[in-house]
Amino acid sequence: MSRSAPAYPSRRRFLNTLGGAGTAMVLGNCKTVPTESTPVMLRQPRLPWTVVFKGEEKFYRLCEEAKKENWASQSIGQRTVTAGKALCGTPYGNYTLEIDDKIESPSVNFDVLDCWTFYEASLALARLVKNSPSQWTREAFLHYIELERYRGGRCDGTYVSRMHHLEEVFADNERRGLGRNVTASLGGVPIRRRVRYMAAAWRSSRYLRHNQSMIPEMARIEENISQLPVTYIPNSKVAAVESQLEDGDVIAIVTNWHSTYTAHVGLAVRDGATCRFMHATSSRSKGKACLIDGRISAYLREKSTNIGITVFRPGEAPLLG
Repeated sequence: MSRSAPAYPSRRRFLNTLGGAGTAMVLGNCKTVPTESTPVMLRQPRLPWTVVFKGEEKFYRLCEEAKKENWASQSIGQRTVTAGKALCGTPYGNYTLEIDDKIESPSVNFDVLDCWTFYEASLALARLVKNSPSQWTREAFLHYIELERYRGGRCDGTYVSRMHHLEEVFADNERRGLGRNVTASLGGVPIRRRVRYMAAAWRSSRYLRHNQSMIPEMARIEENISQLPVTYIPNSKVAAVESQLEDGDVIAIVTNWHSTYTAHVGLAVRDGATCRFMHATSSRSKGKACLIDGRISAYLREKSTNIGITVFRPGEAPLLG
């Protein structure tokens, strides 16, 4: 971990990189899922399945659990929490998105998760199981990962098509009708940063090291993110709004670092009048695993760099057809 820049959230910081094993390219053959309306095209990955989909056995066990316990009957927020709870105990692991030097492809690693991939996997599972069980496939799961992770819901094979800052994820997904940022309605106040972490710390990104021509594009993207209207709920106000948070809300932890907004991310879990924080933690004292932690307001007090939260409420995603 570089000392030249603050540690970027266990979210997607150096996870932001592609890198890793295997550069053999699998051409994007598509298959059509029948539907009465416009069919969803499920694409084959650009890289081998052994590279982009780790923990396949665990994935199908989760599918069996979802079918047996009828996850589909729950609301999207409840399904997300149910999926997150099923993933609790999964070891924490960084760099899981570093799967190639050149080619970007939607991927998942159920064997280890970081805070960002934990929330993504939980939400993707929640959206997947609303479909018929016959459609619970690897391709379908990666479709829902792609929908959340990439700008416009589409990976074009390049690193810069992936969104590396939660502020852009929230704005992009809200624009596409996949949820809404409820921070302002909960009393959030404006905050402004000049976002430049990725472009400035490009040596920490395996993909950018191998594709330095894309650094200017990354800088341009971060300049655009810097112009987004961002609000946050300060630490002192979080306890008072916990009763208004809902199961499955995505809780981004706002940091005092100057070159980015957020340092961590997890999910809200209702607990009576309060709300707990479910996340993947790198803390050894907490087991370096996915878990349900204490109250969100209490979690914020654990680090002096935490200054508040932003809250995104995911919605349903289009069915496969």
